[in-house]
Amino acid sequence: MDYAREFLNELYFITTEMAPYLLLGFFFAGVLYLLFPKKKVRQYMGRNRTGAVVNASILGIPLPLCSCGVIPTGLSFYRNGASRGSTVSFLISTPQTGIDSILVTYSMLGLPFALIRPFIALFTGISGGLLTNRLTKREKEKEISVTDNNNTLPSGFFPKIKAMFRYAFVEFLQDIMGWLIIGLLIAALIAVFVPDDFFAGRTGNDILEMFIILIAAVPVYICATASVPIAAVLMLKGLSPGAALVLLMAGPATNAATITMIGKVMGRKSLLAYLVSIISGALVFGFLINTFMPERWFALPQHMMIRNHEMLPGWLSTGSAVILVLLIINGYMKRFFGNTKDKTTDSSPVSGTNIITMKVSGMTCNHCKSSVENATSSVEGVESAVADLAKGSLAISGKDIDIEKIRSNIRAAGYETN
Repeated sequence: MDYAREFLNELYFITTEMAPYLLLGFFFAGVLYLLFPKKKVRQYMGRNRTGAVVNASILGIPLPLCSCGVIPTGLSFYRNGASRGSTVSFLISTPQTGIDSILVTYSMLGLPFALIRPFIALFTGISGGLLTNRLTKREKEKEISVTDNNNTLPSGFFPKIKAMFRYAFVEFLQDIMGWLIIGLLIAALIAVFVPDDFFAGRTGNDILEMFIILIAAVPVYICATASVPIAAVLMLKGLSPGAALVLLMAGPATNAATITMIGKVMGRKSLLAYLVSIISGALVFGFLINTFMPERWFALPQHMMIRNHEMLPGWLSTGSAVILVLLIINGYMKRFFGNTKDKTTDSSPVSGTNIITMKVSGMTCNHCKSSVENATSSVEGVESAVADLAKGSLAISGKDIDIEKIRSNIRAAGYETN
């Protein structure tokens, strides 16, 4: 009973500390959604090699895309003319940061960490893009046109504001809410069951500690925002700031699914540049923090060390946590209990207007949903395409539809279908 009570207390504390900054981050995510639609971003990721790499990394840093969302987005850019180098740069820098995770980092880890995360993301993104260009300079770029008809913003001020809030507090929240919950639960469990001095003097070697964290972080997916409370709690248990940085970099930017997809679509050399840049960047900057930077810069904020020291008024933190929980509940209700239409299943070309349903595996977020719908809608004869995340299905309506072309497009987008 004591453990359960302590776990709930820790979960409440971590959630209330994150919630105000997370909601503010969601709002800015919606603003960025209006300012930087996919078509505008793609304009800066073309074939001007070095400039495109730098642009891609700069554009990727504030965008609120986690690893599962950045893959279909980045590959969509690649198929529409972005070079391998700029695509890899975007894929490295984007999931490491985001306006929401930067604000949460400031709340839980302090200002130095909040400033250094985007800088490192920029550096590793540019390095990975330039390395990719060097390794693949003799390889021919692929060009596969995929429409963006699901990324068109409505016209008019109030419709755009409505779309902004829907993206920020429904679609984007749905993309990260599962991993956000997992991150909060893991952080609370660590706080309760891991001794306060667990890392202090246990390895006796900061580099070994960073390698241990790296081995655990690379294959496992956790988004940039959800990694922050885990890093904060581990630092409370004695983890070095450098090792915490390794978790914050490698955890969001890599996972088994991402590694497989980049290798499959962009080739082994691009994958090699991607992994080398992230892993070497995490270890080098972690070493620099532990060795050369003042330890006081990376001390946790007072409110994390002393629980009765509040960074924000209690009513604001608690109210924000309540709003966050309600938004998450709303997100799950919309995902699993939204209105669906009856669909019929077929697997061959049809004459006349028909509705066809097929299974699609690999969709994990709204960006995946959009990518599958766009890849399908670009096929001649398709009038509408609606993907269902909860069921892993795709409903297609149209006339004289070429099913094999649809399957080919969906596979090219990085997903599997029956």
